[in-house]
This record gives sequence, structure tokens and C-alpha cells, in this order.
Amino acid sequence: MADETTTRRCIGSERFGIEAHDAPIEDFPKQPSQKDGLGRMCKSHWNQYTAGLARDAKARKLVAGGVPSEPTAPVESKSPKRKRAKPPTPTAALQRGAG
Repeated sequence: MADETTTRRCIGSERFGIEAHDAPIEDFPKQPSQKDGLGRMCKSHWNQYTAGLARDAKARKLVAGGVPSEPTAPVESKSPKRKRAKPPTPTAALQRGAG
């Protein structure tokens, strides 16, 4: 039997094929919102899980007719950039009103 003070159970993810297993406590990220302050998955499996969620979200967006978040090629603007007009200085405004 494993010593409970040095290992913790990684819950895994059935959806992404990650098996639950025992792992050293050092392998778990800090999670202040949990009672014991540790995450429920080891770091390597947490990274696999979040990457899987991101892939699924991207696929759903493409199926729904969305556009990928990263453009495939840089888009060049064909119109020249315009400079902003500078606001008139107070003395110029006074000179116009005096005339």
C-alpha cells in the first residue's frame, strides 16, 4: 500500500483517455481554491487535459462556421495610414476669433 503522505491520486480524465493513478505530491500544482491547496490532476496530465479542451473548443468553433483565432497568412492593409489631425492650439483659436 502506498504511503498517503507522499502520494496523491490523480483523477485522470475518461474523455481524454487519461488513467487515474497515484503520483508523488510534488507532481501536483498548487490550487488555492481546493481544501488541501493542491490540484486534482498531476501537472503532466493537467497539461494534456487543458490542451484537449482547447482542441475541442477550436474544432467546435470551426464546425459552427467560425474563423480560427490565428490567421493563416498576414493580412496587409491596402489603404495608407492616415495621420491624426492635431487639435488647434489655444492661441490659434483666439486669433481666429479675433478677426
